[in-house]
Amino acid sequence: MRRRFRRHLKHDQDMNITAFMNLMVILVPFLLVTAVFSRITIHELNLPPQASSSVQQKQDLHLEIVIRSESLELGERSRGLLQRIEKTDKGHNYRRLNEVLRQIKERYPDKTAATVLSESDTSYDTLVQVMDAVRVYEVAQGKTVTRYELFPDVSIGDAPIRTASAGTPAAKRR
Repeated sequence: MRRRFRRHLKHDQDMNITAFMNLMVILVPFLLVTAVFSRITIHELNLPPQASSSVQQKQDLHLEIVIRSESLELGERSRGLLQRIEKTDKGHNYRRLNEVLRQIKERYPDKTAATVLSESDTSYDTLVQVMDAVRVYEVAQGKTVTRYELFPDVSIGDAPIRTASAGTPAAKRR
């Protein structure tokens, strides 16, 4: 028996992209209309400096702001706590923090570095507001607002875990 094979002629067929083009005509304007255009700002952050044993560095200011759930603790690495700013009914007192930092800046005008240490449950908004209070202060003069630099070189890190000492409520209950 003999089989018959038909030779199929191969024709170059054009790709039909009409449906794809229709999709793009609808999809691109839709995505452009629904896109959220937002302003993104970037803060340059540094790691906290390593502790050094040199005598000269101990005399320098190593400003640390610790964000706690109930307060903001302003301290110096070698001297300890300088001021504790308690949380108000409205939240953390960023204005008071800014005022205290302005006083410190008057004593150390050449210093530009500060370290912000936060607890693990600190909200992002709180962290950013503290960083803003550390970096600049604003003075309103009539209708214009002038911004002055405080400590623009901000480093961030984790807050030290609080231990029960003689001055804490947990130690007093024992």
